[in-house]
Amino acid sequence: MKKLLTLLTSLYLAGCSVFGVRSATEAEYQVLKDHGHIQIRQYQAMVVAETEVTADYQDGSGQAFNRLFRYISGDNKKQQKIAMTTPVIQAPQAEEIAMTAPVIQQKTGSVWLMSFVLPHEYSFSSAPEPLDSRVMIKQIADKKVAVLRYSGSLSEQGIEEKSRELADWLINQGYKAISSARSAAYDPPWTLPFLRRNEVHIDIE
Repeated sequence: MKKLLTLLTSLYLAGCSVFGVRSATEAEYQVLKDHGHIQIRQYQAMVVAETEVTADYQDGSGQAFNRLFRYISGDNKKQQKIAMTTPVIQAPQAEEIAMTAPVIQQKTGSVWLMSFVLPHEYSFSSAPEPLDSRVMIKQIADKKVAVLRYSGSLSEQGIEEKSRELADWLINQGYKAISSARSAAYDPPWTLPFLRRNEVHIDIE
């Protein structure tokens, strides 16, 4: 019975995510201009946990996500046990860092780079040191970013199409891009595609 209740509770929480309820804290930004599905934002400086893998999109995404998720779930050197609030099954963990949105991903050649934005209370010096040497902690300076928002399932082809759309829009509007495009995802994979919040980001002058 206890296992059944745990399963039902987990399914209930998953159902909340399916219908678009997001509990993760977002990276802090200010909207400078709003053009509907495209915005110009000013992002504050942030600290990220970052890793890279050489693989195709599907395998690379899974490997990178799992590696970073282990880090924020306690695979770090502080090992301070705290209560786990989500998912429903509770267990003592090493220091567990709250997960924030978005999960940022970009491709350089055959290498996928994925970053988790750490909560604002963590600085570069206070972020726990990863136990996995493939996870790096980096300080990202504040920056101006053009963002194209869309829904649907994430795929490499979709990211490329939306990246071209945003790049073309920037040229037509007279903006100068200073970075390649990257994908930002806000929802778990079981969220219904039409309810998902996906974005493409390009840094601009």
